Amino acid sequence: MIERIYILESVDPVIFYGVNNANMQLIKTLFPKLRIVARGNVMKVIGDEDESELFLKKIREVEKYCEEFNSLNEEVILDIIKGKAPTVVKQENLIIHGMNGKAIVARTDNQQKLVKAFEENDLVFATGPAGSGKTFVAIALAVKALKNKQVRKIILSRPAVEAGEKLGFLPGEMKDKLDPYLQPLYDALQDMIPGAKLKEYMENNVIQIAPLAFMRGRTLNDAVIILDEAQNTTTHQIKMFLTRLGMNAKMIVTGDITQIDLPSTATSGLVQAMQILNKVNGIGKIEFNKKDIVRHKLVQRIVEAYDKFDDKKKKEAKENREQKEKKEERTIDNKLK
Repeated sequence: MIERIYILESVDPVIFYGVNNANMQLIKTLFPKLRIVARGNVMKVIGDEDESELFLKKIREVEKYCEEFNSLNEEVILDIIKGKAPTVVKQENLIIHGMNGKAIVARTDNQQKLVKAFEENDLVFATGPAGSGKTFVAIALAVKALKNKQVRKIILSRPAVEAGEKLGFLPGEMKDKLDPYLQPLYDALQDMIPGAKLKEYMENNVIQIAPLAFMRGRTLNDAVIILDEAQNTTTHQIKMFLTRLGMNAKMIVTGDITQIDLPSTATSGLVQAMQILNKVNGIGKIEFNKKDIVRHKLVQRIVEAYDKFDDKKKKEAKENREQKEKKEERTIDNKLK
């Protein structure tokens, strides 16, 4: 009789053990000669050496499946332990499996282009309207790279620019004040990584979420770095951010140039950077549009309505300028006469 210890390193024990420990009970039933005790992410196995070795081999396979698909059920466990390949439904344009095994896929042509651009370039600009999935797909690509051990960390950042509200009057310490700006990034991560694992990643700085101001002075190696809401960066801020790119690192910059919250006198760093870097090799550029909006159907209609309103205002402003110029020309002509 020997005692072996197995640690679940890459999965959430709650998902692995199943509802009311149903998965664990099945595993115990399939290995009746062993005494198996599970607490937290640690499994203790007592029994015959050969039987224990077989158990550990099969558990590694089960854990690998659970890590990839973020789900586990009794049918899959039975297949793996009996030496069969679990039935997997192939998903077209799959990026990763999110919570409860939900397939996160590139749903539109431009989302697919973002996936391809990420594979081919170390820096990608993704711009477009709200709800087009640019940030969500970017984070899914980062999580995939982390799970595949292509990088060692994910760094997510946003500029803390106020959209009509005042940062100073939010309650709490600095972290509490900044968290509301970063919440959309937390939301996306929670759709893709089990809660316990996400907490562990964040406590160990494997996943870092920080305001843009905290990026200064860093060189970011072995990482996927995402800058969200980049339309609200100043020209100096985005230059500082882009030059953080280190070895074996990839960067995705997302933003919506129709929703700039900077003072009217300030130039958007995103707009300027895309102009300056337009012809630089190794940089991808994806422009999302209204057809890519994957939120509630009303979001697309709202964006279209605002676009029409903006076009009308621009047309009126142009006509007013032309009328003013003609009036000034007539005044000058009259004076000359």
